Amino acid sequence: MQFKLFKTLWGSSGSLPQSVREALEAGFDGIEGPAPSDPVLRDEMAMALEADGLGYIAEVCTGGSYVPERRATPAEHLADLERKIVEAAPLRPLLLNVMAGCDGWPLETQYGFFADAQEIGARYGVTLSFETHRSRSMFNPWATEAIVRRLPSLRLTADISHWIVVTERLLDAEPDWQLLLELAGNVHHLHGRVGYPQGPQVPHPAAPEYADCLAFHQRFWEEAWRSQLQRGYAISSMTPEFGPDRYLHTLPFTDQPVADLWQVNRWMGACEREHFQRFNKESTDPYLPRDYP
Repeated sequence: MQFKLFKTLWGSSGSLPQSVREALEAGFDGIEGPAPSDPVLRDEMAMALEADGLGYIAEVCTGGSYVPERRATPAEHLADLERKIVEAAPLRPLLLNVMAGCDGWPLETQYGFFADAQEIGARYGVTLSFETHRSRSMFNPWATEAIVRRLPSLRLTADISHWIVVTERLLDAEPDWQLLLELAGNVHHLHGRVGYPQGPQVPHPAAPEYADCLAFHQRFWEEAWRSQLQRGYAISSMTPEFGPDRYLHTLPFTDQPVADLWQVNRWMGACEREHFQRFNKESTDPYLPRDYP
């Protein structure tokens, strides 16, 4: 199984050519971000990606922005999804990472919504991967389990940093860990951000005071990789997704960031590429012990 890293456009203050250049310099394999609604900008993006052989993951939000409009109906969310699938199509995305639905909907509404969303994806022949995100339908592992149990073919983008905030704990004790193991079987794409019990993003994943948080996330990512191997995946994708918008810690009064965002995402990408190589070697070589360094 190959490992592909994608650079998020979230928090990128430069132009698209600059983001492409940064991705190439860091050894990333593609870009993840929204498809421009303007056809001219979309064509420019397609040419920039093709020129440098970079892959693309489309970021899609339904029913508003990252936080949905509370009064947006499931039908409005589905209309957004279909429109954004059409917008992304010329960019030939590897997958569409979808922040979908609303945390306030009853479960029966969730079931119908995701069944309809899957039908739309099938109609257009695209791969939809639904993100585990606060304020959205899959804002905690129990809601996610209920939806997946009803719709077992649903693909997930696992960003479990959100669940750590919602539950205010690392989900490494039973029965929480067993639930995460079950959900790993639906993981299609990973967002590589490290959360902690009081926030979705540690100041820096290399900081020793957050080593337990990094280790927990890496433990889950390994389970997702292990499941993908068993499901016959040829490629596993990850987007290091440390971001702005108060995710990135800042100093009081000056609002100066405590770390460089792109440097953090580069570090996370390099760390997980090395981590995956160790995992892959261990998983494919029967003569190596499980704790091979």
